[in-house]
Amino acid sequence: MKSMYERCCEVMPAVAGRSTTLGVTDSEGCYLYTEDGRKVLDFASGVAVNNLGNKNAKVVEAVKKQLDTMIHVGHNVVYYESYVELAEKLVELTGGDTKVYFSNSGAEANEGALKLAKYVTKRPGIISFVNSFHGRTIATTSITGSNSAYRRNYEPLLPSVYWAQYANCYRCPFHQKKDSCHMECLKQFDTIFEHLIEPESVAAIMVEPIQGEGGYITPPKEFLEGLRDICDKHGIMLIFDEVQTGVGRTGELYAWQTFGVKPDIFTTAKALGGGIPLSAVIAKKEIMDQWPAGVHGGTFGGNPLACAAALETLKIIEEENLLEHCKEMSVYFMERLHKLQKKYPQVIGDVRGTGLMIGIEIVKNDGEPDAELTAKIKAEALEKDVLLLTCGSSHNVVRFIAPLIVTEKEIDIAVDVIDEILEK
Repeated sequence: MKSMYERCCEVMPAVAGRSTTLGVTDSEGCYLYTEDGRKVLDFASGVAVNNLGNKNAKVVEAVKKQLDTMIHVGHNVVYYESYVELAEKLVELTGGDTKVYFSNSGAEANEGALKLAKYVTKRPGIISFVNSFHGRTIATTSITGSNSAYRRNYEPLLPSVYWAQYANCYRCPFHQKKDSCHMECLKQFDTIFEHLIEPESVAAIMVEPIQGEGGYITPPKEFLEGLRDICDKHGIMLIFDEVQTGVGRTGELYAWQTFGVKPDIFTTAKALGGGIPLSAVIAKKEIMDQWPAGVHGGTFGGNPLACAAALETLKIIEEENLLEHCKEMSVYFMERLHKLQKKYPQVIGDVRGTGLMIGIEIVKNDGEPDAELTAKIKAEALEKDVLLLTCGSSHNVVRFIAPLIVTEKEIDIAVDVIDEILEK
């Protein structure tokens, strides 16, 4: 009998390629169950979607209940309770001074955020960051700087996109040291504004508060605060892409709350819908109120099933104190990884993370990225029934996307497996 992977290769293009060849038949909590009878620890979480773990029973029940009244009616045609209630809840949780527009995916929300910024400012320019990832549609590909393969053969892309270097303190693009630098990552904007585009022509600075695909890079708080100051000075919209950082992953509902730096606009997706496709553009009221009917839209955004799942997801995070649990497990996870780094200092160059968004950078003896060993760690971990993903522009970061329900037991399993692999 052919495996799911073999069957898929016969009917789908290579562009649909996956990180593994696993065929999964069931899932629960922190685990996946495969067609060949394996139980696999899932530290991919559907790429940061399953923050409550797999197949959360309360979310399943909420979706079933919603099925009894409607599956789809069209948010641009009528209003319905789960749609309105979720918007109200998100406004409440994000300060009470925001408004919400629902879409389907992270890329779609990011495009909506760009459109909103351009519409309100009436400016053409967008500044994005090297090693960023914002999506694979034409507009979001245009502001994605993590891999040239994402852009190959798709030029010309969205015009008036300009590039800045992200604040990566481990591999500083300005060759500075963290404790002695002069925040060259912020001073670069003086050069950008002088030589590339005047600030009065910039609609938005689009940034991930923690870079995901680029290597799970957590910037210093001062970097995000500096971006806020730059935007305030020049009337530029500060947009946070919180597609991966959102819905509890950093220990607060959103990373901007973790850093204490509020953007003008931010996007949320992935974990928001509890596994059902859902995203949102969230912005300050005075900005959203300048976005009139008809200038943006979509058919499936705010689908009743997705909104019901999202409401239950937010309820569970609150009632089960998962934000606090996330912080506690983060401390334990980081301690274990730092001990591992001390054991293998020539292999683990950096341990970094916020909440349960954690990565280890794998290096060679000379400190250069080691993509080959990183791929080997991922492959051998899966052989030992631990599912991990990698990231980084040099493909040398092992990322851990444990669900917020993770316990010390599962963390120990993952770290012990990596220890076994490196010990060889």
